[in-house]
Amino acid sequence: MTDNTERFDLLVVGGGKAGKTLAMDAARSGKSVAMVEREMIGGSCINVACIPTKALVSSARTLRSLRNAGELGVQVDASHVTSRSLLEHKNGVVQGMVAINHKQFLASGMDLVIGQARFIAPGAVEVALGGGGTRTLSGTQTVINTGTRPFVPSIPGLADSGYLTSDSLLELERLPQRLVIIGGGTVGLEFAQMFATFGTNVTLVESGPRLLPREDEDIAQAVADFLKRDGIHVLTGISVTEVRRNDAEVQITLSDGTSLETDDVLVATGRAPATPDLDLAAAGVEVDGKGYVVTDERLATSAPGIWAAGDVAGSPQFTHVSLDDYRILRENLAGGSRSTKDRLIPYTIFLTPELARVGLTEEQARAAGYDVRIAELPVTAIPRARTMRETDGLWKAVIDGPTGRILGVSLLGHEAGEALTTVQTAMLADMPYTALRDMIIAHPTMTEGLNLLFGAVQE
Repeated sequence: MTDNTERFDLLVVGGGKAGKTLAMDAARSGKSVAMVEREMIGGSCINVACIPTKALVSSARTLRSLRNAGELGVQVDASHVTSRSLLEHKNGVVQGMVAINHKQFLASGMDLVIGQARFIAPGAVEVALGGGGTRTLSGTQTVINTGTRPFVPSIPGLADSGYLTSDSLLELERLPQRLVIIGGGTVGLEFAQMFATFGTNVTLVESGPRLLPREDEDIAQAVADFLKRDGIHVLTGISVTEVRRNDAEVQITLSDGTSLETDDVLVATGRAPATPDLDLAAAGVEVDGKGYVVTDERLATSAPGIWAAGDVAGSPQFTHVSLDDYRILRENLAGGSRSTKDRLIPYTIFLTPELARVGLTEEQARAAGYDVRIAELPVTAIPRARTMRETDGLWKAVIDGPTGRILGVSLLGHEAGEALTTVQTAMLADMPYTALRDMIIAHPTMTEGLNLLFGAVQE
């Protein structure tokens, strides 16, 4: 380090959910804090992930509701969207949240540094400032929270095709007439249904045998059926072997010898850690074969005094997990021993209808050796769903037979993400499934379906 190094109690490299929350918390407590953020005030969730995509999901759901209003006895004029109106809505939501974050950062007393950080020694970085020049910063404690970026596979011709990612698609100033999406995971599915609702002809290509491979086959099949009903062309067990752009059209060659013509291609094949530019070797920080920072259960790296959190640390890629990483770091930086072990992590895929899950699937539970009992409930059996004419979906619960403990649930249906928390709470409290079966739940609500679901546990 040089004589012009600026020293802080805490140095945070990357302002994702964990990093920014920890930085503000420490600064408010009186510690000297510097947080380096390359470009996204508030992190990827606010700028290019959860918030903007769910803003557009809300647009698609509103459009769908208007088109289906006649089923509820309401007559409305024909509804449509434009790329401009969607961008204005999305940008308004994002800009508002970015402004709130920026205000909170400054109010906390932290030193917010915009630029690209590169480690030059353990706990020390040189920052190429966005406005020009450099600063050298060091921290008694350092946290890496740089997140991930869209992963782009090595497909011949793809790099020259003008492909889109989940980041760049959010800035598209036109609605494509045709869109091919490579990847059948969460991101691909959300964008597929969203753009199909907006009027785009969507084809979804997944190389695996089914969509959503982490889910049970019956749940994944139900999702696929809903997507197909929405007019989405779903191709599974087929990979893309070549992509070529010819003027305004893109030609895609598939592994079965067929081809597709489209206006745009969205690559939704996962994400890669944002570590290549950090020079982590200079800090003595170990990374795995994919570039993720290696940590122990306390989120400590291989270098003393350096920690990592969120996606870049290999944590499950959800903002609510990054927030829990903050809680772990807050305690451990103060000398505690909080761990990531055995966390019960829920998630929701914001399709219409939603897919919400926590705990084990049936396939996972059987593979782990549990003697399982299964309960399934069609959403059409839930009174509240019928009042809203939102009867699509299937709820499924996995129970440990000998103990009656809930091992997991998969809720595919309207507002499933809201009902999921009730089950998660019961699981954390180690309550038997009969507690939810017999609990008095307000009628008519979607959560009331838990009475019915757990009443259907197979004896």
